[in-house]
Amino acid sequence: MDTQLMRGPRKRRRSGFGVFIFVFMIAAIASFAWFGYLKYIPSSERQDPAYRFQNPIMVRGEESAYGAVLDNGEVKLPLPLLEELLGEDKPIHYEQSTGTLVLTTADKVLRLKTEALTGLMNQKDYKLTIAAEVADGTVYIPAAPLEELFGIKLEHNADTGIVTLLTEGDAIQLGQAVKEEGASVRVAPSIREPYLVKVSPGESFRIWEETEGWMLVQTNGGHIGYMNKKDVKLTSIEQIPQLVKNDAFVPWKVMGSKINMTWEAVYERKADFAKIGDMPGVNVVSPTWFELEDGKGTIKGKADPAYVKWAHDRGYQVWALFSNAFEPDRTTEALSTVESRFSMIQQLIAFAEIYDLQGINIDFENVYTKDKENLVQFVKELTPLLHEQGLVVSIDVTPKSTSEMWSLFLDRAALGKVVDYMMVMAYDEHWAASPKSGSVASLPWVENAIKKILDEDKVPAGKLVLSMPLYTRIWTETKDDTGAVKVTSKAVGMEAIKTILEEKKLTPVFDQAAGQNYVEYTEDGSLKRIWIEDDVSMKARVELVRKYGLGGVATWARSFQTPTIWNVINETLNKKP
Repeated sequence: MDTQLMRGPRKRRRSGFGVFIFVFMIAAIASFAWFGYLKYIPSSERQDPAYRFQNPIMVRGEESAYGAVLDNGEVKLPLPLLEELLGEDKPIHYEQSTGTLVLTTADKVLRLKTEALTGLMNQKDYKLTIAAEVADGTVYIPAAPLEELFGIKLEHNADTGIVTLLTEGDAIQLGQAVKEEGASVRVAPSIREPYLVKVSPGESFRIWEETEGWMLVQTNGGHIGYMNKKDVKLTSIEQIPQLVKNDAFVPWKVMGSKINMTWEAVYERKADFAKIGDMPGVNVVSPTWFELEDGKGTIKGKADPAYVKWAHDRGYQVWALFSNAFEPDRTTEALSTVESRFSMIQQLIAFAEIYDLQGINIDFENVYTKDKENLVQFVKELTPLLHEQGLVVSIDVTPKSTSEMWSLFLDRAALGKVVDYMMVMAYDEHWAASPKSGSVASLPWVENAIKKILDEDKVPAGKLVLSMPLYTRIWTETKDDTGAVKVTSKAVGMEAIKTILEEKKLTPVFDQAAGQNYVEYTEDGSLKRIWIEDDVSMKARVELVRKYGLGGVATWARSFQTPTIWNVINETLNKKP
């Protein structure tokens, strides 16, 4: 009895183990078969393409977040998408209050209004077949001007409704299906994913990228999906043509030499040019003739035809200065609308024609930081139209600082892409009301100002013009009863300093830190301090122009000069290496 009990269980264990092995083998075979099915047998499930919009827009192999609008079979594109495509230069500006669009390139300015079939290209009428519009708060722009100005190529498939955008210069790989039965375009890179459409043999499609043995393709109908790399044959490269552009505007230069400009400060009286002596090397004069008079963009002028004739007879170009009168509120208003900006541009063009000018120098200072973009927009709208008239466009900028009204409002990087020359007003390191005496423009401070704009704002060196002071300040330091020092200053020209040195028999010493000569003396119980502008300081600054390959020099202002300084500037600027 005990023996049977002992043997029985062993027999049952052996039988259970056999069943386990059998089940395991069946499961393994089934798993292997299922694995093979998943790996080698493609899904025959079809999935209808689904898009967020009736007319989806495809860009570089992806569905964008925007849809297109159709008008009589023609396509309009949404402004937000165009802003993404065209990048940080922001060549399209929309003024919501008037429904005005301004599209800018290096040589064209197109003004359009929503719901209007006519616009203005530079200063000529421009006709459209469909109008720009606003739908659900989004601006839509007809494709035709976008292709003309920016080289955007558009394809619209009427059957699928899909719009495909291509940009000038794109090089896109094309392909065809290898198999005679064609190939499937699938939702994701796996044969087990549903297919969207099938591509017939011989039908060409675009290939946007390759990923893990799969190609991201776009069919003729515009659908985008994945095709097994083994089913694809590469054929040719589709090259989207570059936009045909006009020759770039070439700013004027005298026999290839650098710019050597001086400003003529014109206040209430006209400049007495008859008393201006020879200025060897100077090739541009910039009289301060034009000033913003009101927020509507009216420009007040003090131009003198006789001065222009005198300048031309001497071989000088005349780049008249246009200032904002340093009035921030007036500036805000004038820059804020397309109409006021265009009014200023038209007036400047008219002035240039009437007075036979060769350029306009923009000098906007004391401006709110909120007006930064509008100032750039003004310059973008101005420059192509002035170039069309053969006029050189330059703008004055201060060295970079944290001052809102005098520095932060200047987008030097954006402005540097548009203007011909950027005058860096490298003076007033220590300004008239400075609480501390010091140089108007010490050499290290000037060099740092140049380097910052070159390095941080990427303004081409050939566009930068170093603006140098022909004036200095006599600083007066007076101690009160508590021993505190009160500082005042007076700006004077080079001849005045020479006179002081001679009359007081003073011998300047070289200030190594400032890179210029220095003198001090006592008068009426106060300490007088002068960092001198002379041949030494001018030569050192011009050497910076040569060191960094800048476009030239400018001087503020001509009336502060001493006659010999022009030879110093000219010889240093043009000396052989």
